[in-house]
Amino acid sequence: MGELISNINNALYGYILIVLLIAGGLYFTFRTKFAQFRLLKAQFKAVSEKPSDEKSISSFQALMVSTASRVGTGNIIGVSTALCLGGFGSVFWMWIIAIVGGASALIESTLAQIYKRKGADGSFYGGPAYYIESGLKSRGLAVIFSVFLILTYGFGFNMLASYNLQSTFSGYSFYNESYTPWIIGLVIAVIVLYCLLGGGKRIVKVTGFLVPVMGVIYVAVALFIIFKNIYMLPGVLGRIFTEAFNSKAIFGGFSGSCVMYGIKRGLFSNEAGVGSAPNASASAEVKHPVTQGLVQILSVFIDTLLICSATAFMCLCSGIEPTAELSGAPYVQAALGNVLGAFGPVFITIAMIFFAFTTLLGNLFYVDQCIFYLTKKVPGKTFKRIYYVIASLVIFVGSGLSADLLWNIADVTMGAMTIINMPAIIILSKYALRALNDFENKRREGKDLEFRASDIDLPHEVDWWK
Repeated sequence: MGELISNINNALYGYILIVLLIAGGLYFTFRTKFAQFRLLKAQFKAVSEKPSDEKSISSFQALMVSTASRVGTGNIIGVSTALCLGGFGSVFWMWIIAIVGGASALIESTLAQIYKRKGADGSFYGGPAYYIESGLKSRGLAVIFSVFLILTYGFGFNMLASYNLQSTFSGYSFYNESYTPWIIGLVIAVIVLYCLLGGGKRIVKVTGFLVPVMGVIYVAVALFIIFKNIYMLPGVLGRIFTEAFNSKAIFGGFSGSCVMYGIKRGLFSNEAGVGSAPNASASAEVKHPVTQGLVQILSVFIDTLLICSATAFMCLCSGIEPTAELSGAPYVQAALGNVLGAFGPVFITIAMIFFAFTTLLGNLFYVDQCIFYLTKKVPGKTFKRIYYVIASLVIFVGSGLSADLLWNIADVTMGAMTIINMPAIIILSKYALRALNDFENKRREGKDLEFRASDIDLPHEVDWWK
């Protein structure tokens, strides 16, 4: 089974996803006239937009939920794995995926807003399942996408996050492979279950507080390490660009190349085009759908260009060479230990606790949205409690499984989501592009940003924006 999943994984990331992600991202980049750069000021302004109802989820809160899922163990362990197995050049390809992926994030999150629905309690919900069903008239495809999302975020990613978190304790003397992973997994599962039983509002509040705090502290420590060894930076940058375009590194055994690892770990980290973040985007109350699309560009940039780059540079500027034997948590701990002494591994453990915890909550927020879609209603309390217990058990089990198997499972199910979502947003992108033009025209003319579906001649029935 492990070999089969590995082969599917290599086929997906060796051919199919590279074409879909880069070609799709470039298409959106040109069609939006490089909106990810051109509208940078508007992105920051969009984050500050307040909802009309204080009980509604704001743009900032939706940003924090999506960023909580994006900014996680992949930003530390994933980057370390890419550096150790793909080399310095993998960093460059992570940047490329983030830059072109910003345009994909704009389109998919704008579509999520256009096709979102309003619940009986006044909250908004939506995501790819809703724009696939309403825009492409295919509930069957939307159901398949929802199942893959649940497998990816409810199982694959959460088991992997749990494993990655407990693996950071492996360097401590008290760690015992027989039972320590299970004890750590149990503690994580219990804390997550407590937050889940508080519902979506508690998830939003917890992630809204933790994500900015942990992000700022992590980047500050990374900058300290980089500046302490600033003399190494020119050499590190040189190797990133040299190895990124080294023909042997790119084509010599593509399944282990810097391109594939950069794309896999970049996609795992920023999720642009995967179809996950639109579930959070749809929950925000905004005046115009494009507002939340702009916010999601910012989330992609925060995740990869800021957090992933911080991990890469503080490791590569530490003086410790990445090797296959150090892949994962050991490389990050060795790198920080070389610069910060005993405090280095402790800091990474603390960072991993916060990163993993918010990732787990953000992922399960997405799973909630897909369960709502599949059941066509908000599940009852009994169903929710059973589901939350199962979700927590999955986290517990993941802490003791094989790292390679978990990475491959998560990569394959995420790849399947992307194969469905990217063609869907390409087909429906004309409506997101019309909304972008409407947004820019109203800003240019100083008009109110209030949006109606009729403003873009949307031919589909929508629950909101009437």
